[in-house]
Amino acid sequence: VQLQASGGGLVQAGGFLRLSCVASGTFFSINDMGWYRQAPGKQRELVAGITRGGITNYADSAKGRFAISRDNAKNTVYLQMNSLKPEDTAVYYCNAAIAPYGIFFWGKGTQVTVSS
Repeated sequence: VQLQASGGGLVQAGGFLRLSCVASGTFFSINDMGWYRQAPGKQRELVAGITRGGITNYADSAKGRFAISRDNAKNTVYLQMNSLKPEDTAVYYCNAAIAPYGIFFWGKGTQVTVSS
């Protein structure tokens, strides 16, 4: 199983980006999916999560600006990021609980840089 994230880049403050992460390989189903981020010198933190049924949760820093969604038919999770701030600069990782493996898989990350 592999998770491939894309969509990162350099954007000015106030701008937007849409991240995508697609799962590939052999599996039964994808359960919870999420986006995490890690800024230089900081621990990795949850940005947003979504269940297979579409229930979402967000870090306080993401509420009102970011939206997580998924397309189960495409094995893909998205993160729409609006009103980006310099403090959103980080490597963003996708994460998924994939059956029948009973563990979480991680993508390699995509860099998001927000300039002031």
